[in-house]
Amino acid sequence: MSEIVLMSDPRVAAVPVEECGEALVDVRRGRLLLVDERKLHDSAGAFAYLRGGVLDRLLEAQEQLPTGLRLLFVEGYRPPSLQRRYFDDYAAQLRAGQPQWSAEQVRSAASRYVSPPETAPHSAGAAVDLTLADDEGRELDMGTPMNATPEESAGACYTQAGDISAEARSHRDILSSALTAVGLVNYPTEWWHWSYGDRYWALETGAAVARYGPRELG
Repeated sequence: MSEIVLMSDPRVAAVPVEECGEALVDVRRGRLLLVDERKLHDSAGAFAYLRGGVLDRLLEAQEQLPTGLRLLFVEGYRPPSLQRRYFDDYAAQLRAGQPQWSAEQVRSAASRYVSPPETAPHSAGAAVDLTLADDEGRELDMGTPMNATPEESAGACYTQAGDISAEARSHRDILSSALTAVGLVNYPTEWWHWSYGDRYWALETGAAVARYGPRELG
């Protein structure tokens, strides 16, 4: 397995952002994507927003899926304050379980599962958590539940984990092929997390700048 660059890596934060000003759009409009509302935490439905360019690429990717399969959208935009809460809460769990760890060890381990707020693609509207479903909206077996932590899944949440079934591996490969083909990049510790235009995407693709930076909804 090649080196995994974590979101806490200084190289990610060092990528400059040249905000293009592209709007956040509600992916539920037009019902072009299946949307799972398990992340509906607020009346504004922030989870359902993405930058327009990211949504366009998801729709392109969906067209490349085998007959009978669809993308199932779970979460896109995440307000910076919510991202901070998620990161701090997970870091606190890790710190309690590993009190001997340094602050940097905690930060690095936490970033396998929740991005540090200053580099979080979700807060830029650039990232999407998604999976595959059949025509009836039933989720396919991807080897772990979405959002399984590295601890809960014994590392099986890593995209290239070896300890999953052949069926789950095939489904991950189908998802990866479709999303990679339209320019998205995966965060290798989470098979479900893909992004375009953010700092992590820029680092992984060699782009000089990120197109999207953190922003507030509205």
